[in-house]
Amino acid sequence: MTRQPLVARRAEELLGSSVVATAPIAGGDIATSTRLRLSDGTTALMKTLPHAPEDFFTAEAAGLRWLAEPAPDGAAHVPEVLAVDHECLIIRWVEPGKSSVDAAAALGRELATTHAAGAPSYGRERDGFIGKLPMPNKPCDSWAEFYAVRRLLPYVKLARDRGSATPEQAAAIEAVVPRLAALVPEEGPARLHGDLWNGNVLWGLDGHAWLIDPAAYGGHREIDLAMLALFGLPHLPRMLDAYAEACAGTNPLADGWEDRLALHQLFPLLVHACHFGGGYAGRAADIAARYT
Repeated sequence: MTRQPLVARRAEELLGSSVVATAPIAGGDIATSTRLRLSDGTTALMKTLPHAPEDFFTAEAAGLRWLAEPAPDGAAHVPEVLAVDHECLIIRWVEPGKSSVDAAAALGRELATTHAAGAPSYGRERDGFIGKLPMPNKPCDSWAEFYAVRRLLPYVKLARDRGSATPEQAAAIEAVVPRLAALVPEEGPARLHGDLWNGNVLWGLDGHAWLIDPAAYGGHREIDLAMLALFGLPHLPRMLDAYAEACAGTNPLADGWEDRLALHQLFPLLVHACHFGGGYAGRAADIAARYT
């Protein structure tokens, strides 16, 4: 590791600690990532994005802290927030390792514990971001309402406005909205990661799976499971089995939850349609048609 003076100085201002070395980190579609070594021996990850949308990093930091609140042994692991401002976030470094069956099973149990910590409502007291897209979180009284008016309909409209979804595809997705209350059993809001695809699970060298880059809010726990299934988490069957086993005694998953995973994948597919175009809207429309 060398030392990039401008990056180091910015980190030192936020941390109040000397930075002795920095190294750029490859990957990441949005922010620039840098590994920091501090004078006290701490290693950290610094994410920066010049001219970031207002609250972009503070919302992420708030989500990490909220997910960490349950704190008892057995909850999902999230990196500690060390510092944040409007263009920068610094978190404790997690040394990457490899996925394993045991770590995936542990993740299932830990995610069940985090979900069970609950949330005050469907939604959050603040809006957030998913990728670079604004994500509305104003609370609703039911999951069916929240999923319709805060997750599906805003992104259907955005995808159509951007030319990423045809009017016919948008109509097919909108047609499932009136059926949501009948399709999804109501349950209390879970404490969700909110953007829990495979890329936001970091397999640590310590043998734990760490959850990063959240878009946290209170919602139906099936949506976190659906997102993990959508893009192929390693050892997914074992993770899901462990999750279901952990819930079985006190708060079992409702019958048919596996059949509803695709329904809850409509949201991330629409987000991808808004970000990348391609065939995501068509895939979402095909899924929606199965439920109407």
